[in-house]
Amino acid sequence: MSGRRALLVAVGLLFALLATGCGVRPSEVINGRPAVTGPSEGTGIYLIADGQVALVIRQTKTPSPPLSPAATLALLAKGASETERSAGLTSEVPADLVPADVGPTADGRGVTVTVAGAVLPLSPLAADQLVCTVADAVARTAQGTSFAPVTLVGPDGTRPARTCPLA
Repeated sequence: MSGRRALLVAVGLLFALLATGCGVRPSEVINGRPAVTGPSEGTGIYLIADGQVALVIRQTKTPSPPLSPAATLALLAKGASETERSAGLTSEVPADLVPADVGPTADGRGVTVTVAGAVLPLSPLAADQLVCTVADAVARTAQGTSFAPVTLVGPDGTRPARTCPLA
């Protein structure tokens, strides 16, 4: 009888285990970043593809070390290259935003980008391009993380700090 009892206990435990599941709760779909376009080594900038910001890797003349965040913003301000435009990529970042100065916030938890041009009239996509490009450059140069909030400052005022919506 003890063998039969042990079998019943084992079956009961197995049933209980299967009935409780593994504890993973259902969630909504979690989207990742858009696929990287271009060569795999270089400097990351964010351009617009189909109405959303998308990471594009640009070849640079020197593969190492990575470009500084300010130099990466200067690359972004030049706009989409002819090849990128033919692939449907665009940019809403005005060329007059550079030169830019990039540094940590006073509390050290974020990044402040001071640019030469106006920041308040920037479109939401242009602001996202700047924020994502800076966050990526800061992470690539080991000066912070890609999740750091970025504050855009111009001669016309300051935009609230925000993180890259793709991070």
